[in-house]
Amino acid sequence: MSGHSKWATIKHKKGALDAKRGKLFTKLIKEITVAARMGGGDPGGNPRLRKAISDAKGQAMPGETIKRATQRGTGELEGTSYDEITYEGTGPGGTLFLVESMTDNRNRTVAEIRKIFEKNNGILGAAGTAGWAFERKGLVTLGKEVTEDQLMELAVGAGAEDYTDAGEEWQLTTPPDGLGGVLDALERAHIKVKSSSLASVPKIKKALAGRDAQVALNLAEALDDHDDVQNVYADFDISDEELAALESAS
Repeated sequence: MSGHSKWATIKHKKGALDAKRGKLFTKLIKEITVAARMGGGDPGGNPRLRKAISDAKGQAMPGETIKRATQRGTGELEGTSYDEITYEGTGPGGTLFLVESMTDNRNRTVAEIRKIFEKNNGILGAAGTAGWAFERKGLVTLGKEVTEDQLMELAVGAGAEDYTDAGEEWQLTTPPDGLGGVLDALERAHIKVKSSSLASVPKIKKALAGRDAQVALNLAEALDDHDDVQNVYADFDISDEELAALESAS
């Protein structure tokens, strides 16, 4: 979760399914529209829009679709106006969840998010329920063709706080305002970035097993599947052995 390698792997597997259902494009289009509305339609002067467009291109979104989403954000084209709302709640085993959404109907979305929590042994809480347990970080994922020496020299030298070996990839963490500098340094070195984002990272992770682990995963995936949800962060951790056991039992 929250950039953890196992959650990233789970999201990667279901990413292909999201793309087929069109949900991934919907989320990317919303992000482009809101980014353009907040910071203008010029990617050169709007880092959030630049990243949103880069993410969309990475998913092979047509250029015309990107252009229209940007123009809806700047008001050049008529379009839906989205509000950004973060929901907070609790899940099985005392786990905490942050759910970032973009919606054109607050009442509908909050009712549906509440129902998802309740169906998965969770409770949608008030503001402040979970936010205290997370901190904002920049996250960067790189392939293993990058050496550890390169990470030390380039990424850490450019302001990355730490890096971890996540099996088939490296994961970097940066301060929120240091993500752009690290990405620029990697780009100058012609190092391909697999993914990058600003994320809410749990300060402490809760280890889950058995039914609690399965229900927490179900809750996270159900929230992530909702059309209005952009990102889901949670503070639980599941061991590789437990994940394998859950997969074999499913």
